[in-house]
Amino acid sequence: MKKTFTNQEIAELLREIAAAYIVKNEDRFKIMAYENAAASIEHATSDVKDLWDDRKLDQLAGVGPNIASYLDELFKTGKVTHFDEVKKDLPKAMFVLLAIPGIGPKTAYQLAGELKLRQGKEIVDLENMGKKGKIREIEGFGEKTEKDILEGIVRFRKGQTKEKRMLLPVADSLAHEVLDYLEQCPAVIRGDALGSLRRMVSTIGDIDIAVETTDPKKVIDWFTRYPKVRKVLDQGQQSLVRVILDNGKQIDLRLQTPESYGAMLQYFTGSKSHNISLREFALKNEMSLSEHGIKILSQKSKFKGQNYNSKLKIYQFEKEESFYDFLGLDWIPPELREDQGEITAAVQHRLPKLIEPKDIKGDLHLHSDFPIETSHDEGGSSIEEIVRKCEGLGYEYVGLSEHNPSISQHRENEIITIIKKKKALIDQINYSSEKRTNNLPIKILNGLEIDIQPSGKLALPEGAFKYLDYAIVSIHSSFNLSRARMTDRVLKALSHSKIKIFGHPTGRMLNRREGYELDWEVIFDFCLKNNKWLEINCWPERLDLPDNLVLQAIKKGVKIIINTDSHQVDQLKMMKYGVAVARRGWAEKNDIINTLNLNRFMDELDK
Repeated sequence: MKKTFTNQEIAELLREIAAAYIVKNEDRFKIMAYENAAASIEHATSDVKDLWDDRKLDQLAGVGPNIASYLDELFKTGKVTHFDEVKKDLPKAMFVLLAIPGIGPKTAYQLAGELKLRQGKEIVDLENMGKKGKIREIEGFGEKTEKDILEGIVRFRKGQTKEKRMLLPVADSLAHEVLDYLEQCPAVIRGDALGSLRRMVSTIGDIDIAVETTDPKKVIDWFTRYPKVRKVLDQGQQSLVRVILDNGKQIDLRLQTPESYGAMLQYFTGSKSHNISLREFALKNEMSLSEHGIKILSQKSKFKGQNYNSKLKIYQFEKEESFYDFLGLDWIPPELREDQGEITAAVQHRLPKLIEPKDIKGDLHLHSDFPIETSHDEGGSSIEEIVRKCEGLGYEYVGLSEHNPSISQHRENEIITIIKKKKALIDQINYSSEKRTNNLPIKILNGLEIDIQPSGKLALPEGAFKYLDYAIVSIHSSFNLSRARMTDRVLKALSHSKIKIFGHPTGRMLNRREGYELDWEVIFDFCLKNNKWLEINCWPERLDLPDNLVLQAIKKGVKIIINTDSHQVDQLKMMKYGVAVARRGWAEKNDIINTLNLNRFMDELDK
């Protein structure tokens, strides 16, 4: 019985249980628990099996004691008895059909039961029956539903063999794990990520790693003995080796001597378009670029102060900065190497001084465990835990912005009472902190993340706003409105004086769904005129606002705020990925509102 499972396999198993509970009309909180745990595991930056081995499953947000006990049984025995009991009276075909876009649990259950699909042939049978018009004959279905299902099967087949790209934090964590292992080898001088990971792109394919060494054979031998290597694909060269890990991910290791390490870093970091433009720039200046260095194509004399290899007839570079300087360019940060005008800017000494993680002074989108009684997922860490962690990060202020209380389960006066109680608690903590220290303590702000309803109305009674220091508005439903209606929806919500932030503005979920359509020029103009801020949300499957829109926003003068959307204190470390998105959008410190110190930030908040 299999006892090793990938995060994706575990997440899919938990989603199957959630689907089974939906069909059985179980308590919605039980369903949400499995869905939240599945999402947490799918995007965890560590293998769940490794956390289980280290007895750290409790570090996973959304994984409570019950689900943790089931995972314990899964890793010990390869199955979960309770899960088998939940699924035993449901058709197996139902769970196969869930992979088809547009088919939910109850539809899958009905199709599997009515059509009696054969095991192993479920999707083929469903497609054939749809083409024969059999699906529309099922009670509650029809011609349009049948057409939608057939279109979903086509979409499923297009992506059937396509491996999902890794989310940036997952790839970054995996690369650092491999680099930590490599750096234990005495022959390794230095190691770095390459390619899209070094550029901090939001999703990553295979991982490329560079190693500086004078003994490539020893490094290769060390690398291929990495405990998580399942298969060595290519070991025929002394400069490259490819492996597949236990989790199915490919790692390419490139090796280079110290003399040319800077050249290799440069050569394998930029996007294809950047590299083409840089090669064209070099050719115009009678130079040729490679991973080994720069060749001079004319009869010019040697450049003084550079390492010239007469055997290879090439100038070598230990550092990237020297490589760019040789070309007459300022060093271009990896995040900018996307052929967006960075080469011209480097020639003219106009590259931006990009924001850095150390510039961040606060986080305004955090979910504590305060009992806000929301219909969305709640936070798992106390206010005190969050504040202590933020103080350790050097922040001067922190905003607690849980989801608004459920408007379907509370009367208006009940919602107002909840918000009032939260404000009273925050005021008490702020006052106690001030009394304990002579210096100004970290300031806690009372915020809220409020749903924007399809009409643009905010899911919060007006009487509750007076207890808030600020609010974030976000869209969590009805994503298919037209561009015009969606834009109008957002503008109406942003018009309230207490609303300062538009949260995860495109609504995209990486590897899962595209964002909704908005008229960004209109949104930018409104934000600029009314002092509203667009969020870069650091949640791994969001990283939203995307970098291309960040670039457009800051060109307009719109202010950006970088927030982690943390639901547990350990997720505050995700700030680095939001900063990376900002850097890819050419953002400087002054473009980001939460780089301001407390006094200046409060001034901006009050405008």
